[in-house]
Amino acid sequence: MATTPWYRSTLALLAATILFPPAGLALVWTLRGKIRTKVFASLLVAVIGIGELFLAYGMRMELDGSGMFPIFTFDRREARYAELERRQLSGVAPPPAASVPDSAPAEITQAQAAAPAAARPVASTANYWTNFRGPNRDGRYEEAPILTNWPSTGLPRLWKQPCGGGYASFVIADGKVFTIEQRRNKETVAAYDAATGKQVWINDWEALFSESMGGDGPRATPTYDEGKIYALGAEGELRCLLAETGRQVWRVNILEDNGATNLTWGMAAAPLIVDGKVIVLPGGSGGKSVVAYDKLTGKPVWKALDDRQAYAAPMVVTLGGKRQLIVVSARRVMGLTVEDGTLLWDYPWTTEYDINVSQPLILGDNRFFISAAYDHGAAVVELTPGGTGFTAKTVWQNNRMKNKFTSSVLYDGYIYGLDESILACIDPRNGELKWKGGRYGYGQVVLASGHLIVLTESGDVVLVKATPERHQEVAKFSAIDGKTWNHPALAGGRLFVRNEAEMAAFRIAAP
Repeated sequence: MATTPWYRSTLALLAATILFPPAGLALVWTLRGKIRTKVFASLLVAVIGIGELFLAYGMRMELDGSGMFPIFTFDRREARYAELERRQLSGVAPPPAASVPDSAPAEITQAQAAAPAAARPVASTANYWTNFRGPNRDGRYEEAPILTNWPSTGLPRLWKQPCGGGYASFVIADGKVFTIEQRRNKETVAAYDAATGKQVWINDWEALFSESMGGDGPRATPTYDEGKIYALGAEGELRCLLAETGRQVWRVNILEDNGATNLTWGMAAAPLIVDGKVIVLPGGSGGKSVVAYDKLTGKPVWKALDDRQAYAAPMVVTLGGKRQLIVVSARRVMGLTVEDGTLLWDYPWTTEYDINVSQPLILGDNRFFISAAYDHGAAVVELTPGGTGFTAKTVWQNNRMKNKFTSSVLYDGYIYGLDESILACIDPRNGELKWKGGRYGYGQVVLASGHLIVLTESGDVVLVKATPERHQEVAKFSAIDGKTWNHPALAGGRLFVRNEAEMAAFRIAAP
């Protein structure tokens, strides 16, 4: 009687399936039997193989920015968290607890809050990228020229390392880069040495915002101002921390303090510091939608409006000769006085699911550009003075530029941005499409030295010439791995990028 070869035995098939599923799949089809049995066995082996990819190799499936197509990444999350914890234990202790009750930020006096910063003067002229998307929140880097002739291997990398989850970007000041991350069940504000990437300090609290489509973790980029970091978590925790040590100065939960419910995709608007105030957007009813806190004490200064908020960050701009706040809520764009939040004008801007994310783009003395996805499109709006405020009217509106969760930039009279997932250029005078090209996914765009720096959804960095003539890609290289929705940051001739799993810095300064 003929014996069955060892490689056709059940034991061999089981071992091959566990150790290397493709080999198990191949062995299935060497067995004698009916086709139906082999198909069933193949499906079983495939299920085991996919399970191994998820459980043993850290494979994750997430949706891309369209919400329709899967992105597969490999992230050993537990190993990454363990490395972050070892980093903390190896030389970076958590900052000391706050010296005042967390529940009473208003009890801190201005003198107490200001004293630690006074002990170490901050050279503010050396600090450039201290806000989300740059000094003016408009995605422009103008501190110094950048290198536009990149090596074939990409920009020189200074460092690369794991980080916690979430979608915040960086701010850079005092030789450090600051961001907010999700580390296990804690939101963590972290400071790193800009030159080496070494962790300097962390300040964390119990919080885990989880959303199945968008993903877990904090969204809002921290803000730096005069030696302090202002960080907002996805569930409304707002903390003022000393930038040198991470020590807490004051805290308040802006949702609890203003009787507001959280947004579907969490608090995402970076705090704005202006005239001694911290402007945040809790979206509370009863006149608690836009709120200003004293930046030194955390005491409320003023509260205004009843709008449900969205995901764009407030900005301070000059329009129609008036310095003002511009805020994009769930249903409108509006201008408010910096002093007390008085409404100066508004413009209806309703997007499906209340998803307004894109930052307004100031075009001149009295015009701005606004964009949204979900079949909404873009518009240029003009303000005309009238009475104590302004009248807002549409100059043009079309669907040529649909920024989803990115924002456009302005250069030499033309607008550049991601129309959904494809880079495009339009003429702001009439909305005419000049060109469309370059499938970069749902990434982010920065303007520097007449070029667009595109951080793609897959973690590539691309250099594109900012010209209305045509799409002209100059260079491209892989910077980080995995789904990347976080905005890049630039300062001191360095480019900083991150996503849900890792972060990196590159030298981009011109010679």
